[in-house]
Amino acid sequence: MEVIIRPTTKEAVNLTARLIAAAIRRKPFFKLGLATGATMEAVYADLAAMNRAKEVDFSRVVTFNLDEYIGLPPEDPNSYRYYMNRNLFSKINIDLGNTNLPDGMAKDEIAEGQRYEKAIRDAGGIDLQLLGIGNDGHIGFNEPISSLGSRTRSKALTPATYAQNSVYFNPPDSMPKRAFTMGVGTILEAARVVMLITGKKKAGIAAKAIEGPITAMVTGSALQLHPSTVVVLDEAAASELKQTEYYNWVFANEPEWKPYR
Repeated sequence: MEVIIRPTTKEAVNLTARLIAAAIRRKPFFKLGLATGATMEAVYADLAAMNRAKEVDFSRVVTFNLDEYIGLPPEDPNSYRYYMNRNLFSKINIDLGNTNLPDGMAKDEIAEGQRYEKAIRDAGGIDLQLLGIGNDGHIGFNEPISSLGSRTRSKALTPATYAQNSVYFNPPDSMPKRAFTMGVGTILEAARVVMLITGKKKAGIAAKAIEGPITAMVTGSALQLHPSTVVVLDEAAASELKQTEYYNWVFANEPEWKPYR
């Protein structure tokens, strides 16, 4: 795991977008795993700006989103399909037929999880998976005590996740209590993972995920097992890390990070 700390949220977001754009430029037929949430909106705005400036081409990119609420159709403003269309897909030169999310309206939940896993396999696997992290350390909707070997499936949300996300629903109690999510095992099969964590309120859980024990209680900690993970944080989110001097030394001195300094 590599940990990169930038002074501001804007710089952390921009570095994340630049990492994604650089990876796509190296391999145009790219399979990109995507996340949702407020943290990612700024990343997608930066990627859209890069696309307009012809710095990155999405025409041959295939995407797979982490999750989708069960019971929400694609046209529902709170669905993640709607979120992705609004925040990214409508603003870049991507073929919508190459964009994939779990089907929140699927009648057979087990079959839908299996279908999504097969779609990822048939595409050749995910080249880069973008992640955020929940307040309790979950990635995707892999809530605490999720198996670290889990696959795409339906999952009951915790009260904490419900409280965190229901503010986006009107009324709040209209939020679904279940969702489809890639499993932790699915996420770990991506060739590379980039996780973005910003804000003081995420400092405690960032420290647990990055420097704490690997545990199903903090599913983000499973990324310590991944051979090619980069975690990008702003200084606020990094404020409880213990090895910041080393992380900053690596960023300042390792050749791979020179283009981003």
